[in-house]
Amino acid sequence: MSETTAGPSTRVTGRGKPDAQAAPVLACPVSPVLDIVFSRWTTPILWTLNQFGRQRFVELQRNIATITPKVLTQRLRQMERDGLVVRTYYPEVPPRVEYEISELGRSLAPVFAHLADWSAENLAKVERARQEFDESETPVVAAVR
Repeated sequence: MSETTAGPSTRVTGRGKPDAQAAPVLACPVSPVLDIVFSRWTTPILWTLNQFGRQRFVELQRNIATITPKVLTQRLRQMERDGLVVRTYYPEVPPRVEYEISELGRSLAPVFAHLADWSAENLAKVERARQEFDESETPVVAAVR
């Protein structure tokens, strides 16, 4: 099968369909957002900063509880780089650093609100579906073509 180029980063197979492996953004346009916002620790950090406002590192770590200082530092740096968090350094003795959610990060609040609503309405259904699946006597087997 031949391969052509449809755009700067899009490969198209001989049948004219985008190659999903070459351009995963085309396969799922929200993938980059999910990678940025819904990583393991980004969501709890954003949620905490949105709920409690500006916080020092130790306060933020205390409010999240299970995050290690190393991971919190890494995630805060990445979130600052992504524009989701603002870091303010105060040149005092000892130095003081505070973190707050940026306007860009705050713009995700409606997304989190919708997810919280969905969670309240549907997590029990998901749990029931899991239990039914786990208790079924016949394992589900994918059809082979």
